[in-house]
Amino acid sequence: MIFDALIAPFFEFEFMRRALAAIIALSLGGAPIGVFLMLRRMSLVGDAMAHAILPGAAIGFLLSGLNLFAMATGGLVAGFAVALLAGLVARSTGLKEDASLAAFYLTSLALGVAIVSIKGTNIDLLHVLFGNILAMDDQTLLLVAFNATLTLLALAVIYRPLVIESVDPLFLRTVSRAGAPAHFAFLALVVINLVSGFQALGTLLAVGLMILPAGIARFWSRDITPMICIAVSSAIVSGYAGLVWSFQTKVPSGPAIILVAALLYAASVLFGRHSGLVRQLFPGRHLEA
Repeated sequence: MIFDALIAPFFEFEFMRRALAAIIALSLGGAPIGVFLMLRRMSLVGDAMAHAILPGAAIGFLLSGLNLFAMATGGLVAGFAVALLAGLVARSTGLKEDASLAAFYLTSLALGVAIVSIKGTNIDLLHVLFGNILAMDDQTLLLVAFNATLTLLALAVIYRPLVIESVDPLFLRTVSRAGAPAHFAFLALVVINLVSGFQALGTLLAVGLMILPAGIARFWSRDITPMICIAVSSAIVSGYAGLVWSFQTKVPSGPAIILVAALLYAASVLFGRHSGLVRQLFPGRHLEA
């Protein structure tokens, strides 16, 4: 019975194996990015950038239909453009960067939905907004795997300045000039992973597999390396459980994955080792580890 419910779908159906492979790749690439977004107090920036890629992907859809290369290229161009424009407006005017990003991402979301609606149907719009990980093909899976590999390699290169800037940005500026290049490289990785997530989970849910696992990890560790490991594990578990839930019921796969991650987050809020509500109500002995 347990085998039939939890394991058999992945043995019997190739689309389930593809979806699970995509979830693992998205978790390996996106969860570490989510940890650094959270540590740098940029979690809402990730959400804004997820909406920013929509008009580019929509233009790719308008020109080529549900073509992977066109939509991914359009999403990358739109994401980078919004990031640069929001930064330019924030530095050239008195407007704060968060307000600038909010203005651009709301405009991008409305523009993207309007563009998709010009050519597509309601089904196409739902596909763009919420994705369909169960329809993953070889080409899309290879793109997601490539982006995850690129992300891990790039993080290995910029890991030290990212960690130092997350803890003490002033110290990094006094001892090194690597902060600015690392920051821009990090923003590029955010966009790349959002494009990967967009292919599987859609614009509205892509950021969920980044931020929720990072929030989970925050309640169980204060060290960055364990946080990354916990975040990746949480994302993979959420993806696996969400796929099984979706297969056994009529719940769409993307929302199911994010809802499982949300349940894990709620459990961490209650029982987390660091700042969990139960831990605060019933603290351990003084000086207990």
